[in-house]
Parts: sequence; structure tokens; C-alpha cells
Amino acid sequence: MTEKEGKSSGEAIEIPIGKYAARIRNNPWIVSTIVLALALILILIFGRSGSSATGYSVSSGDAGENLVGFINAQGTGEAKLISSEREGALYKVTVDYNGQEIPVYTTLDGKYLISNPIPLSEDAGSSGSDAGATSGRERVAEVEVGDSPVKGDANAKVTIVEFSDYQCPFCGRFFQDTLPSIKKEYIETGKAKLVYKDFPLSFHENAQKAAEAARCAGEQSKYWEMHDKLFGNQESLGESNYKKWAREIGLNGEKFDDCLSTGKHAQEVKDDASYGAQLGVSGTPAFYINGRELVGAQPFSAFKKIIDEELAK
Repeated sequence: MTEKEGKSSGEAIEIPIGKYAARIRNNPWIVSTIVLALALILILIFGRSGSSATGYSVSSGDAGENLVGFINAQGTGEAKLISSEREGALYKVTVDYNGQEIPVYTTLDGKYLISNPIPLSEDAGSSGSDAGATSGRERVAEVEVGDSPVKGDANAKVTIVEFSDYQCPFCGRFFQDTLPSIKKEYIETGKAKLVYKDFPLSFHENAQKAAEAARCAGEQSKYWEMHDKLFGNQESLGESNYKKWAREIGLNGEKFDDCLSTGKHAQEVKDDASYGAQLGVSGTPAFYINGRELVGAQPFSAFKKIIDEELAK
């Protein structure tokens, strides 16, 4: 079986997909190479008709969504956005492509894809507003917990700060697939605590009010119960359901409704998001484990590695 794609000259090339199927299964990075090759071919074709990089920047979220839309338009597989964050003069966009997590870089105007940026100096990839973001190096930040909700022993040696969005599917994946293992091995044993901070993305219309709903529930000491309700019912987010769920978890309905309707905690949610942006957060979920950054819906093993290293110090 072959697949034809146009080259920049307008000729056709044949990619013998069947021949390489076994190699692709054994080495998922071949998938990313094929995806990038197809993307670059089309950029060469269509980019010629437009202008070159213009100097203006799109948001990291828009850059990520644009890239995912572009990949999916090729019909070679399904891509989903995991995270998008600025690294110096580029956006690093991590996508889930047919079950494999693949990092891709785009220019800040969102027009050009770069497959493998190579830093030319120690400072390459960093900027003053990005909290020390660097290409190829782990980011470490001092993160203030403040009065954010905490799950676990307040005196635990390891602090996991999560910046999250209740409507984000990858945040939901973390909640469903990874958090239970973290709770069992580290939070319930007193080794780590989880701190939740709000980072509602602008293109998720229900995320802001969902975050407010959790805070309103927190006024009645039921923050985590509402947190779990929201993530457990992402497909049904909406103010009427927030009020229904408030009663299901035993809250004073009238008090909750008043809190939610008046936007009592709206500014606090926005303050969390602004603080996250100052740290360099641009997508969700994003985590800081004793200040060490971990981005995206990573598997439990990725958390375990960092947590165990911190516990061993």
C-alpha cells in the first residue's frame, strides 16, 4: 500500500507504508518523523503563496490548536493537544499522535513548524518573561502555595502544585489515570501533598465557572468533593449542574448558589491563572514538584521518578 503526497515542485512521491509498518510499531518516533515530513512538505507548498514570518505572536494555545488542526487535516492519524508552552523564541507543542506523545516546535507567529531546534548558546531558548524556560533543560521555579486547596499532609516533604482546567481533557486524563496512583503511594502515606491552582483556558467556556464552583464548595469544606465531581463529569459541565452537584455532595444549596451567581471567587481564579502565567505556564495540566516542572498528562512513572528523587534528598 502506498500513499502519495505532493512535493514542493508539484511532483508526487510514494511512501511505502506497508513496508515500514513493523518498524513504526517498534519505534514510535518514526511516526513523528513521517508526520513532520508531511507537515513540512505542505508548509513548503502553501507557504510560498503567503508572506514570510510576520513578527507578531499568536498565543501558545492558538499555536497548539493550529498545529493539531493542521496535522489532523492530513488524514494520516489523529492528533490531540497535550500542552503548548513558550520556550524562548519558539512554542513547544506536545501532541498525542495515535497514542504517542510527540514534542513539536513552531515559530511564535504560528506559521512555521521546526522539527528539532538546536540551542547555539547556554541562554538559547530563554527569555526574561518565561521564568527561565530553556530548551532541553528542566525548569525549576519557586512556587508559592498561598491559600490554595491542599490534599494530604501539610508537612509532607514533597509538594506537587497542579495548574489545571476543569474542562481540559488532558487534565481529566491525569485525574482518571494518574492521580489515583499518586494518592495511594504518596499522598495517603504522608510523603507528598497536592496543591490545586486554577488555570482556566480562554477557549474552554465552562472552565472559569467550574473553578468558581469548586471554590464555593470550599467555603463549606467540600472543595475536593466538588473537584472530583467536576473532573468526573467533564462532559456535563454547566452552572445548572454545578448547583445540582452541590446538593449531591451535601452543601447548603442556597448559600452555594449565591456564591456562584455573584462571582464571589471569580477574581481569585483569575489571580491563580495570572500567577501561573508569570511562572511560564501556558497550557494544562502543568505541575511543579518541589518546584521542578512537569508538563502535560504524564504517566505515573514520570511523577514517581521526580517524587522519589525529591524524597531521597
